[in-house]
Amino acid sequence: MGEVVLVTGAARRVAGPLVRGLLRDPGVERVVAVDAVAPRHPLPGAEFVRADIGRPTLGRLLAHHAVDTVVHLDVAAAPLGGGGRAGRKETNVIGTMHLLGACQKAPAVRRLVVKSSTAVYGSAPRDPAVFTERTPPRAVRGGFAKDVVEVEGYVRGFARRRPDVAVCVLRFADVLGPAADTPLTDYFSLPVLPTVFGYDPRLQFVHEEDVVEVLRRAAGEPAPGTRTTGTFNVAGDGVLSLSQCARRLGRPTVPGPLPAVTRAGAALRALGATRFPPEQVRQLTYGRVVATRELHETFGYRPRYTTAEAFADFARGRGPGLLPPWRVAAAVDRIAELAAPASAGPTRT
Repeated sequence: MGEVVLVTGAARRVAGPLVRGLLRDPGVERVVAVDAVAPRHPLPGAEFVRADIGRPTLGRLLAHHAVDTVVHLDVAAAPLGGGGRAGRKETNVIGTMHLLGACQKAPAVRRLVVKSSTAVYGSAPRDPAVFTERTPPRAVRGGFAKDVVEVEGYVRGFARRRPDVAVCVLRFADVLGPAADTPLTDYFSLPVLPTVFGYDPRLQFVHEEDVVEVLRRAAGEPAPGTRTTGTFNVAGDGVLSLSQCARRLGRPTVPGPLPAVTRAGAALRALGATRFPPEQVRQLTYGRVVATRELHETFGYRPRYTTAEAFADFARGRGPGLLPPWRVAAAVDRIAELAAPASAGPTRT
């Protein structure tokens, strides 16, 4: 009998290629994909179960399928289905708590992989030049960064209670690629990029294909001489400054003071033009760079794409507009919906 892998967040774009990669592994017998939202992409060969990870049914699901490996993807900055910040926190934090509770009671579970983010380090003016895995998570005030700090805290508690489970936490840098859809890709899709006057932050990216490969390797048995338990930073080699990104996109920048850029982000968010969380403004002010030595030497993987190559593939795959076609169509539909009441009313002369 091979492994039975349960993947949460099946509606996330990374889940489709991950499930296909897992099923090609001869050591995997079955993949059970779970999400409260039906995925738009196919999951060939996997059993999809529409369920909320915050419900008690998850424990029964783990027992029924005798799941021994859990890959938790449903920790994300951007909500699916148009949900707000409250709904995203409910899934990120409360959903993870319920998932870990179910795993703790499931004796068959032997491996847990959690998709986290380098956002745990925050962004501040006195940050170290490079964060390592030994840098403690920052006490951030809110938003997605606070979610991942809390999620990792619950995961550490779970690891203490179930020392027999191999736990792997993967802190990914910002994900880019032709299909990536995140608040940062929204920012890079703006016709003009607001920047903070006097700052040119250093940024790191990881390609979506490398994200899938790292998750797949973490879910399986480690190769000889490597270890896939613990916490690992995942980012492409090298860095890009924000000004370099803007030049490579051919986008003009509009520098302004930090309060003005923060207000501009709030206005764009209110208009639905972008998902521009406040913590992203801090990242686009002070930047964030992480060390990936543990990923290379201990985990045994070096990303195929450098930071610059991941960014180039993102820009090349999107074309001049940079927004994926389905986002463009949704925006057009939304504009038509907003315009309909005005056009339906009487015309003033």
